[in-house]
Amino acid sequence: MSRLVQVALRATDLDRAAAFYSELLGAEPSGRFDPPGLLFFDLEGVRLLLDGNAPSSMLYLEVPDVRRAVDALRGRAEIVSEPHAIFTHEDDALGPAGTTEWQAFVTDSEDNLLGLVGFERTAGSHRAENAAK
Repeated sequence: MSRLVQVALRATDLDRAAAFYSELLGAEPSGRFDPPGLLFFDLEGVRLLLDGNAPSSMLYLEVPDVRRAVDALRGRAEIVSEPHAIFTHEDDALGPAGTTEWQAFVTDSEDNLLGLVGFERTAGSHRAENAAK
């Protein structure tokens, strides 16, 4: 089976990108190589590469609370789409069973569209309560 190793996003200002992603992720960069202008973050074993030569991409990041993450970014990032529920997961096919998936979209410091994703236990879901234990 293959595993995702790295995702690249365009970043034209590494200092600005480092500040934005350090605050969003709650972690400092794991590596910086300048020149040639590469900045890395570790996302639980998957490298996030910010690179001035990378094409613009769209990345979805899981956050503990979508509403709180958007509020923290308000005034520093363009909020493209406010937090909203998109789907209730009855099984584990696309997300944790017994949860409702919330998403919001913001533009990061480098003008990439970033999806913020969170999973909240669905009210009355015995499965979700057991999974959370």
